[in-house]
Parts: sequence; C-alpha cells; structure tokens
Amino acid sequence: MALDDFKDYFKILGVSRNATDKEIKSAFRKLARKFHPDLHPHDKRAESEFKKINEAYEILSDEDKKKSYEQFLNYWYKNRDGKSRDFSRENNDQRFDEYLNFDDFLSDLIGRFSEVGKEIYSNISSDNSAQSLNLDAKFNLQISFREALNGTKKNLLVNDERIEVKIPKGTETGSKIRIENKGNIQSGKGKRGDLLIEVSIKSHPIWKVKGLDVYADLPISLDELALGANISVASPQGITYLSIPSGSLPEQKLRLKGKGLHNLDTQGDLFFTLKLKFPKNWSDKELRLLEKLRSVRIDEPRSTWFDQART
Repeated sequence: MALDDFKDYFKILGVSRNATDKEIKSAFRKLARKFHPDLHPHDKRAESEFKKINEAYEILSDEDKKKSYEQFLNYWYKNRDGKSRDFSRENNDQRFDEYLNFDDFLSDLIGRFSEVGKEIYSNISSDNSAQSLNLDAKFNLQISFREALNGTKKNLLVNDERIEVKIPKGTETGSKIRIENKGNIQSGKGKRGDLLIEVSIKSHPIWKVKGLDVYADLPISLDELALGANISVASPQGITYLSIPSGSLPEQKLRLKGKGLHNLDTQGDLFFTLKLKFPKNWSDKELRLLEKLRSVRIDEPRSTWFDQART
C-alpha cells in the first residue's frame, strides 16, 4: 500500500483522537467558515481545504465510519514503521492488506455506509455523475394579498442561514425567484447550488387573484340592479366608484380597468361579479312597494320555462 496518500482526519480538523462529537462538530464548523468557497472564489487552495475538512467530518461524525477509520489509522501507523504484517497477525485482521492505497479504503468505507458520500468524495464518482447532482434548494413561500399588491421583504431560514428576499409588487402565484449560490452545498467539493423560491398568494376573504387580475363578489340591491346606480366600492388600492347600468342582472361582471395588481410592465384589472342581496327583514314600506310592483309587473318570468319543461 502506498504510504504517502494517507489522510489523518483528526489532524485535518485539529482535534485529538479522543475528541467528543461536539468538539468535532465545532472544529468542522470553524474550518468550514474559514475555507468556504463563497469567501474564496477561484481559490484552488481554499477549495481543496474545504474538500478535505468536509471529507474528514463525513468520516468522524459517523460512529461506524469513525470506528472503521480508527482501526485503519492504527494499521497505517504500524505499516509506516514496517510492522504491518506483525500487526495484522497479532490482531488476526488482514483485511487492510487488500487495499492498494488510502483512496481504495476510503472508497470502500464511504461506499459501504453512504451512497451519497460515494457519489461526492474523492475519485469515486465520474464527472458525469457529479455534474448531474442537483444542488438547487427549493422553497415554497406564501405571501398575503397585500404583500403581493405592494411588494415586501422576507427573511427566510435556509440551511441554517438567514436570507433576505425581496418580493416585487405584482408578484403572481407561481412566480419563481432565483437567488444564486444560496442553495445546498456539495460536501467535499464546496460547490453550491441556487435557491429557487416559488411564490403563492394566500387566500383572501374578498379578493381572488388570477395573474394580475383581481376578482370579487359585489353585493347589490334589487333597485340598484333594476334602476342602475353609481356606488362607492372598495378596490385593492382604496375606495373608488363603480357605475352599475340600469337593467343589470345578477352574476353579471363589471370591470374597472387598471385596478388589479401592478408590476413594472403591466396593470391588471378588477372584476366585480354582481350578487343580488335581499335584506334579512323587509320594512312595511318596502313590502307595500313590492306589492305595487307585483300589481303592475308585465313580465312573466316562467313563460318559457313551462314550455321547456313540457318538451
């Protein structure tokens, strides 16, 4: 076995062999921050160091991998002194003699315990499989109707990192926001994907959003439908006015142009669906007027209905 390719992961992390899990994790985090590729772009040395400390943590943070590695570590130190055969016989364990180099041992160790690790570390994976690894992180973000209308900023916790995201006004359900180099990190190589945020708008008791257009049901009285009216109504931007033509019908839609959501390029419209609303209790005067209306009404609402029912 080649002796010059061995890696002492305890030394790489700067911890003793009897270090606790907490000490190992703390050392890893400190070194990972120091050599993170985001802080050292195009620095091959930092990239190499980051790969080594990730590799070390992959082994030492796992109980089974660490145990097997420590056995190999003892074997290697004996081998270095030219006593490997005696050591193997003393321990009745010749399984390490089969490895041609340390990478062979590492490949077998990670391969036995972690298919993900096998894909990521050392020379185990091919270039094609590494390229196919998707490091992008996806995040589904719900915002309120008001936040979609006016735009907002959100602080998200992604991979233990706080990220501020600007949501532009007029953002629609299904909109995607990409933030570069804020996705998942490829352990051992330091590569990082992007953060993909898909936005959806929470339901609102009045406003329903389709693209940039906004829809709402509008309660209307019988006289407003029949006679027409100019009434004040709420809109996403505030109070405005709507003209109801005389002879309007229930479920008819009226549009206020440009009163929907706005983005930098486009303005959506506001659509009202007219909903006939009767009072819970009619006054005596209202009932007398309705009686009068019935006495002078000339339209028979069910004239064609009977004819269709008999066919």
